[in-house]
Amino acid sequence: MRDITQADPKKYIIIKGAKVHNLNNLSVAIPRNKLVVITGVSGSGKSSLAFDTLYAEGQRRYVGSLSSYARQFLGRISKPEVEYIKGIAPAIAIEQKVNTKNPRSTVGTSTEIYEYIKLLYARIGKTISPISGEEVKRDSVTDVVDYILNIAENTKAMIVCPLAIKNREIKKQLSVLLQQGFSRVLIDGKTERIDTIINTHHDKEKEIKIIIDRIVIKKDSDTESRIGDSVQTAFYEGKDYCEIISFEGEETISKKFSAHFEKDQIKFEEPSVNFFSFNNPYGACKKCEGYGSVVGIDENLVIPDKNKSIYEGAVACWRGEKMSKWKDLLIMNAMEFDFPIHRPYYDLSEQERDTLWKGNKYFNGLDDFFKHLEAKSYKIQYRVMLSRYRGKTTCPACKGTRLRKDASFVKINNKSITDIILMPVKESYQFFKKIALNEHDKEIAKRLLKEITNRLEFLTEVGLGYLTLNRLSSSLSGGESQRINLATSLGSNLVGSMYILDEPSIGLHPRDTYRLVKVLEKLRDLGNTVIVVEHEEEVIKAADEIIDIGPFAGTHGGNLVFQGTFDELKNDTENLTAKYLTKQIEIPLPEKRRRWNDFIEIKGCSENNLKNIDVKFPLNTMTLVTGVSGSGKTSLVKKILYPALKKIHGGYGEKTGKFDRLCGEYEKIAFVEMIDQNPIGKSSRSNPVTYIKAFDDIRELFAVQSLAKLRGYKPGFFSFNVPGGRCEECQGEGVVKIEMQFMADIYLTCEECNGKRFKEEVLEVEYKGKNIADVLEMTISDAILFFSKEKTAATREKRILQKLQSLEDVGMGYVKLGQSANTLSGGEAQRIKLAFFLSKGNTSKQGLFIFDEPTTGLHFHDINKLLKSFNSLISLGHSIIIIEHNPEVIKSADWIIDIGPNGGDEGGDIIFEGTPEDLLHNKNSFTAPFIKEKINN
Repeated sequence: MRDITQADPKKYIIIKGAKVHNLNNLSVAIPRNKLVVITGVSGSGKSSLAFDTLYAEGQRRYVGSLSSYARQFLGRISKPEVEYIKGIAPAIAIEQKVNTKNPRSTVGTSTEIYEYIKLLYARIGKTISPISGEEVKRDSVTDVVDYILNIAENTKAMIVCPLAIKNREIKKQLSVLLQQGFSRVLIDGKTERIDTIINTHHDKEKEIKIIIDRIVIKKDSDTESRIGDSVQTAFYEGKDYCEIISFEGEETISKKFSAHFEKDQIKFEEPSVNFFSFNNPYGACKKCEGYGSVVGIDENLVIPDKNKSIYEGAVACWRGEKMSKWKDLLIMNAMEFDFPIHRPYYDLSEQERDTLWKGNKYFNGLDDFFKHLEAKSYKIQYRVMLSRYRGKTTCPACKGTRLRKDASFVKINNKSITDIILMPVKESYQFFKKIALNEHDKEIAKRLLKEITNRLEFLTEVGLGYLTLNRLSSSLSGGESQRINLATSLGSNLVGSMYILDEPSIGLHPRDTYRLVKVLEKLRDLGNTVIVVEHEEEVIKAADEIIDIGPFAGTHGGNLVFQGTFDELKNDTENLTAKYLTKQIEIPLPEKRRRWNDFIEIKGCSENNLKNIDVKFPLNTMTLVTGVSGSGKTSLVKKILYPALKKIHGGYGEKTGKFDRLCGEYEKIAFVEMIDQNPIGKSSRSNPVTYIKAFDDIRELFAVQSLAKLRGYKPGFFSFNVPGGRCEECQGEGVVKIEMQFMADIYLTCEECNGKRFKEEVLEVEYKGKNIADVLEMTISDAILFFSKEKTAATREKRILQKLQSLEDVGMGYVKLGQSANTLSGGEAQRIKLAFFLSKGNTSKQGLFIFDEPTTGLHFHDINKLLKSFNSLISLGHSIIIIEHNPEVIKSADWIIDIGPNGGDEGGDIIFEGTPEDLLHNKNSFTAPFIKEKINN
């Protein structure tokens, strides 16, 4: 290891004596303006070094540059536990967490691309009439004069305008015109003198036009000047309307002009920035108010099992004694209009489904049924019933685009702004790159187009070309969200900064990793220090400098075990990471693939980009769904399979994606669980030990100690969630929230309990020399040793050990028992959920578990543990479906479903179904080459 005291702070970021969390007095010099990868087993201290030390100190120094209001809290903001840090640059952290739950935030708004597109359409967009397809624009005097002068010379013409009917009688109005010097009018196309008709009776229904001027077209300056004056007068008298009637031979040609923004008798709104903003009442769709979805009756909730016929009770809301009369009426009268009551719902034609919903003269359809419920919604049972079948549906007015309908009339190169936001990013990038404009528009759009194409290019480069700009930010995975932030950072072109990234390769197929590496290198080449916490082999290889923290997790980690280049790492025979990279240690192949008979099949999947595919998911096996980013994996598993099964097996789930029917042995599973990366709890009070229900036993253990019995402390006294033994200053949080104006709130350690959460007298109760706060500070591995010290452990201790062991088995031994849920990564939260189900042990009920990218945040060494946990779950009789890109997990699966071949519109097909060995021979799969070496070795 190099001597950091000799390092130059201008060339290195020097960290001396870091002790944050499990860091063991770690000292390291990180080279500036390089791509640096920090790796090591899960829980070794990588994030503690990158985020809790480097980034936290960067933020602390940033706050020091703020106003006096912000600085008054600076003394209380805890400085990272480190001797010193020199050479630190302004820090930007790009984490995996999805930053927003805001239903208005989209990919377009979060990357600022939409702001530039709005401006572009407001500046050079052409409004096209939906009636005639012609451009809508205001006519000026010059436009009318140019039109007249283009008429053949010596042609007779009239400049007329409509008579604006005012409150006064028509005769009085005509008299005023006469006084103004006008002498003739057109009445229903006939020329009449005003003085001859002024005393005659006039029908108000007849159209009257004022003849401003009658001319013979000449191409001289006097005539041109006269025409200009006459047209101006016509616009004034006609309230911005004017008409030119020319007599060319036998033909009379009429051309109307308007200084209003209208065409085909429709008045249009002129484009402006707010006109295209769904976050502004002016531009938002009036029905959904810019959300893109409305609460309506969800067909998938009304008919959860499409395999059933109407006779068999497919319509869920027509079950029960009271509501079945609606179904009976249809069944009794079905022969009158030849309705197939015994045919499964998925087999009904579009017309037959329409009849079921709209009804006819023989029976009332589902639409009438729900109107009936609405009418009776003053009764609580009807309100409850309505809520059961309501869900978010795409807004029928704007079709999910969020904008007012007339915003789509404004076009550039025949594309409206709604067309652009619904395109995949890679297509919209090509559109703006090849856009054809005239010289005037090109000059206006030049700067805007540069910003738009740059940002779209960065999104494509980080492997997100399959997303649309209309995609909700809250629907993105952690990896996608992080790569969007990365693309946004590239678009801002900052230099001299320190970017700290947390596993940006998550959610990326190995095929696309090289593109991510190029983006990271580009960020570095701009003049930034790029520090990446990563386990992906390709990213490690591309690093200028590798820092390996370890050797193991928790209290056994926190040391700098290696620093240098990739070639130097491979030669380090003692290094655990090196052993996996050089194949000295490998994750073993399964001895045999599990065979299966039972399966669940989804037919006709067409959600998002899925191409009407039929997919079989085997039961009692480890099934893996893979494919390049954006190929349709999430649409298939999370949008179709999971909600469809959830609605059958209790719980209503979310809106189900488009598919025809669910078949197979789905009744053989008793429940379905989505083990995703969402936090294990919404509050900071939630932690691993409360989630797996071990804290109940720990509290009981402390309550039976002699001092606790003497003082009358019940188990609730050892809880930080209820009043009693908890610190009331921070209400058991351990931290106090300080609200900051115009800044994120700051959380400071409670001064009353010093972050221990409990009152002093409660902490006097000890078990084996440790109080409740000490136990919560232990790592899971340390707690297992602590509770298993006595050979004759009581039943209560055995229960605690069994639950903690399940966390250890999924590689979570380094996490503290009381670690707040909001400090856990998505991958850690997911593995804690897995541990909870493993801790339940053998149950008579067989379930289906769905995992989304479970290797998030895992070192090669930890993937080994995870696979053992999966096998344990299957041995208990459960089935597993995994969405994953990691080659180590792919090679270990029993059955693979590969979707692709590419992302977006070029994906959505099944490329392969079978075992990993059979996948090797598939030439169309982008996954096959990456697992070839894993299996053949």
